Amino acid sequence: MTRYPNLFEPLDLGFTTLKNRVLMGSMHTGLEETKDWNRVAEFYAERARGGVALMVTGGMSPSPEGGVFPGAAGLFSDEDISNHKIVTDRVHENGGKIAMQILHAGRYAYGPDCVSASPVKSPISPFPPKELDEEGIKKQINDFIIATVRAKEAGYDGVEIMGSEGYFLNQFLVTHTNKRTDRWGGDYENRMRLPVEVVRRCREAVGPDFIIIYRISMIDLIPNGSTHAEVVQLAQAIEKAGATILNTGIGWHEARIPTIATSVPRRAFAWVTKKLMGKVSIPVITSNRINTPKVAEEVLAEGCADMVSMARPFLADSQFVLKAQADRADTIAPCIACNQACLDHTFSGKISTCLVNPRACYETELPILRAQETKQIAVVGAGPAGMSAAMTAAERGHNVTLFDRDSSLGGQLNVAKQVPGKEEFWGLVDWFETMLKEMGVETALGQTVSAGDLEGFDEVIIATGVVPRDPAIPGQDHSKVLGYLNVLKHGAPVGKKVAVIGAGGIGFDVAEFLVQEGESPSTNLPDWMAEWGVTDPESAPGGLAEGGAKPEAAARDVILLQRKAKALGKGLGKTTGWIHRMSLRMKNVRMIGGVNYEKIDDAGLHISFGEARENPEVLDVDNVVICAGQLSERSLADALEAKGINCHVIGGADVAAELDAKRAINQGVRLAAEL
Repeated sequence: MTRYPNLFEPLDLGFTTLKNRVLMGSMHTGLEETKDWNRVAEFYAERARGGVALMVTGGMSPSPEGGVFPGAAGLFSDEDISNHKIVTDRVHENGGKIAMQILHAGRYAYGPDCVSASPVKSPISPFPPKELDEEGIKKQINDFIIATVRAKEAGYDGVEIMGSEGYFLNQFLVTHTNKRTDRWGGDYENRMRLPVEVVRRCREAVGPDFIIIYRISMIDLIPNGSTHAEVVQLAQAIEKAGATILNTGIGWHEARIPTIATSVPRRAFAWVTKKLMGKVSIPVITSNRINTPKVAEEVLAEGCADMVSMARPFLADSQFVLKAQADRADTIAPCIACNQACLDHTFSGKISTCLVNPRACYETELPILRAQETKQIAVVGAGPAGMSAAMTAAERGHNVTLFDRDSSLGGQLNVAKQVPGKEEFWGLVDWFETMLKEMGVETALGQTVSAGDLEGFDEVIIATGVVPRDPAIPGQDHSKVLGYLNVLKHGAPVGKKVAVIGAGGIGFDVAEFLVQEGESPSTNLPDWMAEWGVTDPESAPGGLAEGGAKPEAAARDVILLQRKAKALGKGLGKTTGWIHRMSLRMKNVRMIGGVNYEKIDDAGLHISFGEARENPEVLDVDNVVICAGQLSERSLADALEAKGINCHVIGGADVAAELDAKRAINQGVRLAAEL
């Protein structure tokens, strides 16, 4: 008997049945834009083989002006239909069902021809939209209908009409973006006319036996957003118009509240979906930060939804469903919601993938095949690069020994997991440990390895990581000076007034660690909601609390400094950097750039500014924490090369810039796939 009975209960839609309650939510991967349709098909087919009941593609534009960017994929021709049929046929051959998302970006489109309800420019797009007239609105409706019909012709089992996240249809719903006074604006009955009409006309065009999902914004998280009563009114009208399923959308893209980053508590918005249960008779799906079978089962068991949507967890592990069914949840590669290889790539115009699983979206380019010759392989360094290399090499049939001078696995991941908001890294370390055992990797921990110890191996992989860079500040040996490892790894006591030298990723992590005391808001939903100013949309339109964010007082007074004379945190993740900057600002962290570090003494940290070393200042602090970059630890690699022993160098030992687990894991997997 399964421990997830609700998750694996079939869902009868009348004309078709979904084999379980798992939806793979829409993700824009960039694969369709490559025009390599075999590659696209294999990405979805692998998830179909993994047991997902229904998948939704990345957003397909219904019109050129509605594309997220110029040239965005859509179904505009017979050739497009033929290409998409390659995908749908492959999915059906592998036992899956797939729906195509129709996404009209509206004012979020990165193109000068973008259109919307009113000419209100988006804060995250460069172009002001053109206000549609009556004929323009009719054209957009017709474009949705054509896209739906073409999706059916291409073999899709349904479509998802994107009506949330602040995209085109959502823009008509709220006064924040809809300033019209005609029949498409004004009171709510008029403002919801467009999405209802789109669903009604699409249903008429394809008949009853075709899935139409409507992605509804349950909580906008913007000023002048929808009230809960309006959400219910829209949901009921959408059901009446012919939708098969309602899927939850959370927050507009311009909202200044995180919704899917790792610092957001798990299942943080299931409660808002639950508020719709019983108000409509069609199935309701909940989403956002559901990343384990246990969490998904709890959400369903508590009546929060009829089905759960998980998107990025299927980048991390395409076999999520099968592993859960086989009671092997501990072997599911965890989505840590880092955004680094998925959303950051998407918004940078790159192919999406996954920090944890570099094969995601590269299934045809990075196969893990059985090795023709079994080798004895030594991997030195049990951080993310070394563990991923060891695991992949063992999966291919090699005999692998993993060495590390530390007594535990994880390397710098063990540092990251101490930071509030990065609790998901605990699960990532646990997963690596499980999989290394599963693959039969021999571990030799607590051992310092010399070049002579490695002479008998066929291949040697050096993943010895980094060492902190010496910033050469006069007085840095003062008793009040600490390294970041002293603080994050060894738990050194830190005073109430702290200066943090270095504002890269580690500096921000240390600052987050220092301002937080007690339970992290990331593991306490009420605290997190208060900290970010989120409330029930039944009491405040859009779900923004009156009075805004109310974070707990900072545990320490922290000053974050950097040498570069530019805004701090510019090098952080494209889609998460703003969260880290805002989080520290809410804790009154002082951020100073363009600094010269003159000296450290009993009085504190002496600084000045600019090349002329002007405006000297003494920061009266109890401690100075140094996060001034890293250098590659290559001593073992150099010793091996001196003895004429060939070795492969990966991870931080190869490139020390920041602590890049994405690059490290990718290097480890790709190297091991070729040995």
